[in-house]
Amino acid sequence: MAVTMSQAAAGPPPTEEAEEDEGRSASRSDSAAGEGSLDDLLRHRCPLTPSLSPRKRTTSQSKTEPPLLRTNKRTIYTAGRPPWYNVTGTTFKEAFVIGLCGGSASGKTTVANKIIEALDVPWVVLLSMDSFYKVLSKDEQEQAARNEYNFDHPDAFDFELLVNILRKLKKGKSIKVPVYDFTTHSRRKEWKTVYGANVVIFEGILAFANKELLKLLDMKVFVDTDSDIRLVRRLKRDITERGRDIGGVIKQYNKFVKPAFEQYIEPTVQVADIVVPRGGENFVALDLIVQHVHSQLEKREITVRSALASAHQGQPLPRTLSVLESTPQVRGMHTIIRNKDTNRDEFIFYSKRLMRLLIEHALSFLPLKPVSVETPQGTVYVGKRLSGKRITGVSILRAGETMEQALMAVCKDIRLGKILIQTNHQTGEPELHYLRLPKDISEDYVILMDSTVSTGAAALMAVRVLLDHDVQEDKIFLLSLLMAEMGVHSVAYAFPKVRIITTAVDKKVNDKFHIIPGIGNFGDRYFGTDAPSDCYESDEGMDF
Repeated sequence: MAVTMSQAAAGPPPTEEAEEDEGRSASRSDSAAGEGSLDDLLRHRCPLTPSLSPRKRTTSQSKTEPPLLRTNKRTIYTAGRPPWYNVTGTTFKEAFVIGLCGGSASGKTTVANKIIEALDVPWVVLLSMDSFYKVLSKDEQEQAARNEYNFDHPDAFDFELLVNILRKLKKGKSIKVPVYDFTTHSRRKEWKTVYGANVVIFEGILAFANKELLKLLDMKVFVDTDSDIRLVRRLKRDITERGRDIGGVIKQYNKFVKPAFEQYIEPTVQVADIVVPRGGENFVALDLIVQHVHSQLEKREITVRSALASAHQGQPLPRTLSVLESTPQVRGMHTIIRNKDTNRDEFIFYSKRLMRLLIEHALSFLPLKPVSVETPQGTVYVGKRLSGKRITGVSILRAGETMEQALMAVCKDIRLGKILIQTNHQTGEPELHYLRLPKDISEDYVILMDSTVSTGAAALMAVRVLLDHDVQEDKIFLLSLLMAEMGVHSVAYAFPKVRIITTAVDKKVNDKFHIIPGIGNFGDRYFGTDAPSDCYESDEGMDF
């Protein structure tokens, strides 16, 4: 039974500055401009705390809306995404999906944006049904140009694609959303990549018209607005934003929009959980929705780090672990970089030497296929070649980025991605803040790099991100200069097919999750910084 909210509120809820940016979102995972290092930004200040920059939120269609800090060609998120999986690495916490239905120009998008502002939670995706209009044939294109095509009929939408995409998004997977051009009545070639939603707000005129679609909605809201107001809004929108003429808009409204509303849209109010009269102006209804969503999100909270700390004690090291042979040379380099009195130049030099040896060792585990080549002497040499498309490197910022140079020295023209994971000091849990992965990474062997791994919580999250982007588990290689046994067990237990490769494994982790005997804060020692303990969170002794 639907709850109808008709009481008006005294005033609007506090809002944050809205900012349109079609080029970036927390869900984007492309290889656009800005591939450079984040070192300069990260080593001089701690930009990932909200107190240093006002929080901003974008509200564009099919985008996530986290607080963020912008630099030249880069976007850094000041609020992270908490774990959406359990200690076994499987998705445990699905996104909470709110369905918004209502007639054309009823104010659904306005209501969605008001909800986003009032929720004040990071990583919200606004998905519009308008993106899922079917591709029109030539005859249908001509009908649309004459305002004789019915865009308000259920047959106008690609429900199969919509349900598939929303189902994957709800499960935490990376998805691609089509972009519809209302001027040409066609889909653009470029689709938007969307990833990482705590909350999904799905809005559309026929949001409740499909049974499979209804099953995916955790909360159903019907926006009820007077028909005259909707007509005025539609006239203004279609003329100014979509290049239509007034006669064509009125003709289409009378012939298609109004009848479709009465036949297909209005009857679906019966399945709504809440009916919101007057749309975005009904602040009491919005407040009720926000309170319910917050209560549901609280029920879905899970803890990962504490569970990892108490798990797998006394277990033998997994077979997927490979430790570089502890030759006198390797042990000598470890002696230098573990020494607290080693100066920065020597620390960097011997760390780089170890990284190079680690990368070379890791590449020996890649599958190779036999290949024959002809030598300059005219004879045949039977050798080996990578049995796969390509290799991609992904660093866990900030310290994992130090391993990129060694990887690029060994693998020519390798593609690179970056993931930033930090600790939330209120919950103690890892949070995803920044993500950029190359396109089509699902086809690659991925070298995932972090300088050190303590409890394994950050590595666990990074692997889960790769899996959400359809990278095959057995194609992921986790590389680290130093690991604790706890971190090795955590990753191997959750992802038994991931190859774990390091130069050394230490047995203990203290109550602050520092590796013992350890190496100290690798990032600070490498970059020459002295960051406070609550700033940088992906270095051993300070993070996971």
